[in-house]
Amino acid sequence: MSKKHKQFQPSIGTRPLVTSLLDKMEDGHEFESLVRYRVVNLDIANEIRKSMTEIEDIRKRTVICYLSNVANQGIKASTAIDYNDDLPFSEMISSVDPVVKDIDIIIVTPGGSAEQVAKFVDKLRPRFTNITFILPNIAMSAGTIFAMSGDDIIMDSRAYIGPIDPQVPSKDGRYVPAQAILTLISDIQKRGEDLLKKGQNPPWTDLQILRQLDGKEIGDALSASQYSIELVKNYLFDYKFKTWDKHSDGRIVTDKERRDQALKIAEKLCSHEQWKTHSRGITREVAWNECEIKITQPESIAGLDRVIRRFWALAYWVFENTAIYKTFISQNYCIFRSDLSIINKG
Repeated sequence: MSKKHKQFQPSIGTRPLVTSLLDKMEDGHEFESLVRYRVVNLDIANEIRKSMTEIEDIRKRTVICYLSNVANQGIKASTAIDYNDDLPFSEMISSVDPVVKDIDIIIVTPGGSAEQVAKFVDKLRPRFTNITFILPNIAMSAGTIFAMSGDDIIMDSRAYIGPIDPQVPSKDGRYVPAQAILTLISDIQKRGEDLLKKGQNPPWTDLQILRQLDGKEIGDALSASQYSIELVKNYLFDYKFKTWDKHSDGRIVTDKERRDQALKIAEKLCSHEQWKTHSRGITREVAWNECEIKITQPESIAGLDRVIRRFWALAYWVFENTAIYKTFISQNYCIFRSDLSIINKG
């Protein structure tokens, strides 16, 4: 369900009244400076677009945004990437001037459907020649897969990507990390084989665990993991590595080397053994040092780190103070999805 937010009016207080938060934002205290004020007749879409313009002025590229509310714990609606995002995302892309071939996409998401991410990429890649993803906060799981489809990734110092090991439904309806299931089976198998070689029987508890595992669950885990790995491998090879033509020592990079490196990174991002938990946050330093994913730091582009901080402080304030749980916005398009349970309660 969508709800257009033209104006926001909080409860009356003693803080000074303002009609624009971005104008009152202070460097180094971006979010803190906003909570000192109360707003009247705030045009949220216009405010976000003003912040996007600050980024566009530095980058000299069109910016679009796909943002999930990761700030407001009271939100009950799903903030994950899902099929319901398909139409507004497609329309947002169509809203971009046809002459534009290079684009920046700001994403914030806790994750979601890898299949839907593939549909996003299928819409973006025939349309744009060069795509950069800007990460001001988190782009976890399916969000990480999405970011890997870019020619470049610009990542704030406070941002995180995450493991791409998918979550699959268990027999009781709970979602569990696919790689955790596969790692458990592998560990049980290895223990059993070691004991059998010594003439001993596998532990009774291991046998009970195996009996409780659903064959379909195991199959889903295998398929989902392979799908995530395949997507990232192909995206890295097709887009991020397409201009990687020389090694640091001057040797020419072959297609096989690009494919092998893409597969190595994809498998590492999907490794439960590597990350231990599906919610593990991977910083830009870890992404580069351990996964060998080249990340552009906004500090390397004059003024960019400042305007990204300003953008996220504003978006965070909006998410914390409204019922908006998902945002699709460009200079020519805007949909705010709002949690009706919060609106009705209010």
